[in-house]
Amino acid sequence: MGEEAKAMDTPPTIGASVIPIMNKLQDILSPVGAELSEISLPQVAVVGSQSSGKSSVLEALVGRDFLPRGCDICTRRPLVLMLEKRPRNAAAADDDGAEWGEFRHLPGKRFYDFSKIRREIQAETEREAGRNRGVSDRQISLRISSPNVLNMTLVDLPGVTKVPVGDQPTDIEERIRKMIMAHIRQENCIILAVTPANSDLATSDALQMAREADPTGSRTIGVITKLDIMDRGTDARNFLLGKVVPLRLGYVGVVNRSQEDINKNRSIAEALAYEEQFFHDHPVYSGLSDRCGIPQLAKKLNQILEQHIRMVLPGLKAELNSHMMSVVKELRMYGEAMESKVSYAV
Repeated sequence: MGEEAKAMDTPPTIGASVIPIMNKLQDILSPVGAELSEISLPQVAVVGSQSSGKSSVLEALVGRDFLPRGCDICTRRPLVLMLEKRPRNAAAADDDGAEWGEFRHLPGKRFYDFSKIRREIQAETEREAGRNRGVSDRQISLRISSPNVLNMTLVDLPGVTKVPVGDQPTDIEERIRKMIMAHIRQENCIILAVTPANSDLATSDALQMAREADPTGSRTIGVITKLDIMDRGTDARNFLLGKVVPLRLGYVGVVNRSQEDINKNRSIAEALAYEEQFFHDHPVYSGLSDRCGIPQLAKKLNQILEQHIRMVLPGLKAELNSHMMSVVKELRMYGEAMESKVSYAV
């Protein structure tokens, strides 16, 4: 993990205060009643079509292989991924830089083996959505604590599919789009629209859905994946500069591990080193270093999410206080009713 740690090494002060607070609120609100659980918390929703490179982007941000792969729809339930940077204590002899994951549905159980995290995601998906490629809008929540990540909350949503497979319903595309739109229409949601460079970027499913949910482009970040496999002689410069589909939060270009890389057990550290060299040597992208690479994407997401949280925090606090007062009032009414019944019985 040395390369990943180096790539993501930024001051722990970035997002260190407010993003973990939102993660704790996520933990508190998710198990409660519908009224409180509908409060929109700031987070980043990851949107893209199948084979857009969403999984590779998420794993590169974490620096670990942990997502199910090799299936027609790998993400079949929304995965809420809470990344928390754990400061490495160099003075402590027992701090070996350990990383772990913990699921909300298995509180207190830490997973140090990330292949077991993958298996648990798959098992929990099948428990709710079945084994036959069905989808469900019930979330899986996973917290990853590591010295090698930046604080952020990401929601990995199912990839858009065009053709039903196996026993999938004929309206599977409509169902997935409806699930995605329910997330990204929320004003507190930052949209991470992932599009592969070897597709028609102007007609990207992710960018089209983002435009529908966020017409002004004020809360959408574009990610262009697979820049290394574009046709020879072409590049994505104009997209990265926002000249084709303007987005106020801009674009970041990345290089993904291919399926062949994964089959050959090419590590994320090796992939990040290759990406860095590719952008350094490229005649166009070498001049766009602030818009290229997974480390730039991680830094951008972290900073934008922190700024967004600070901006919405006063309104969110007022909304939570309002709900809390309503609950307190309701509890008092129940208490008065019980006291009346006791008095009548006496």
